[in-house]
Amino acid sequence: MEVGILAFSGYIPKSRLQRSEIFKAHAWFNPGLKGLARGERAAANWDEDSVTMAVEAARNCLADQDRADISGVYMASTSYPFQDRQNAGIVADALNLSSSLQTLDFSSSMRAGTSGLLMALQATKGGAGKVLFTASEKRQTKAGNALEMTSGDGAAALLVGEGDIMARLLGAHTESVDFVDHFRGEENNHDYTWEERWIRDEGYMKIVPTAISALLDKAGINAADITTFCFPVAARNVAAGLAKKTGINPDAVADNLQATVGETGSAHSIVMLVQALEQAKPGDKILVASFGQGCDALLFEATDKVKSAAASLSSSLKNGRPESNYNRFLVINGELSTEQGIRAEVDKNTGLTTHYRNRYLAQRMVGGECSKCGTIQFPKTNMCVNENCGEIGTQEDHPFAEKIASVNSFTADRLTYSPDPPAYYGMVQFEGGGRLMADFTDIAPDAELSVGDKMRMVFRVKDYDNKRGFRRYFWKAVPLEDTQKGV
Repeated sequence: MEVGILAFSGYIPKSRLQRSEIFKAHAWFNPGLKGLARGERAAANWDEDSVTMAVEAARNCLADQDRADISGVYMASTSYPFQDRQNAGIVADALNLSSSLQTLDFSSSMRAGTSGLLMALQATKGGAGKVLFTASEKRQTKAGNALEMTSGDGAAALLVGEGDIMARLLGAHTESVDFVDHFRGEENNHDYTWEERWIRDEGYMKIVPTAISALLDKAGINAADITTFCFPVAARNVAAGLAKKTGINPDAVADNLQATVGETGSAHSIVMLVQALEQAKPGDKILVASFGQGCDALLFEATDKVKSAAASLSSSLKNGRPESNYNRFLVINGELSTEQGIRAEVDKNTGLTTHYRNRYLAQRMVGGECSKCGTIQFPKTNMCVNENCGEIGTQEDHPFAEKIASVNSFTADRLTYSPDPPAYYGMVQFEGGGRLMADFTDIAPDAELSVGDKMRMVFRVKDYDNKRGFRRYFWKAVPLEDTQKGV
């Protein structure tokens, strides 16, 4: 059987910061930013990071898939929340996957997305079974820097393996060149970038065509036969210039999503691939190239199965919410120090023993179902909560993460500390049984929540222990798209 892409999905955070607001704040110092002050950039919420966005993209990707068949979870990012803790392992845990799988992190380059995907495809070709590949970025950019304008937050996920594939891999080629266009040292939070024209002329225009030409020669494909050319770069006309130099039809150059999302770092090649697959017709040939200390080039051909794919990325793009509060963006990204009040001074030290023992509840959101009476409850306990049952030791694992819930009660609290006040929380009732006092997230400023509104659960950061560099994750409730009446 052929190896290829079985399913795909993308996720873009709801908030879209208007670039004009960034320019207004910095025009006094850097009027040259005006040329970039068009459109909007995707901005993750305070409780989102590269892990949580990878989980959200992967959930959509696996919506119609048997999770028991997955043998590996790979993740690519240059903005991991943990340097010494496997981030792909957290993703696998949140997806409630078996522990009998391989988890790998790919990093240190803007082409980590394509390199990780290529490794996933090679693993499945070698008989490893189905591999879930995710790429996600929440890059930290210095205020007033051009990268703040052109970057964006987002994630994508691909399930690769044998079976009813939606796209087959026709070939791949890698050029490894230590060309340093930008870098981030061990003690730094922000990228240091070099001169744009030099990067374009000596980097993009010399290294990328070499990789593309080698790939096309290997695959025996003419450049004119490429239907879609995905190259993740924010600089104008670079992708078009590469297409002209390699003989690719100019109409094949894909939208780089700069106007609506921004460049999502190492994830952007995969985000653009997902966008291309959502728009593809059977037989279309999609060339994806990414740049970073060399170049990866991968060529895919869409199959008949691509017609049945859900447009998750397109849906995510449509569900954006304009954001004009630039100060909020700075604060939740740690670029502006503000007074948080004494309620923020509670020590967030996490007992790692307790964290491990409760990982099924906290990270996998697994509750219980009584094998005697069938009562579903969250959290799982030793005793059935049904007053007419009360059996001991009859609880079996029951997942709650994909269940729809309804609001029983809620409040918007400005007294308790929240990085983004007010803190919304309330009691939600799950369909089929089970209740949870949950934090709410992604609530629109003008939303009109009501008792009975439908909610779904999302994997988010619960809180940060900044003193020790740890963060806890848990599941929060977010309104279904049609329930935020004020949006």
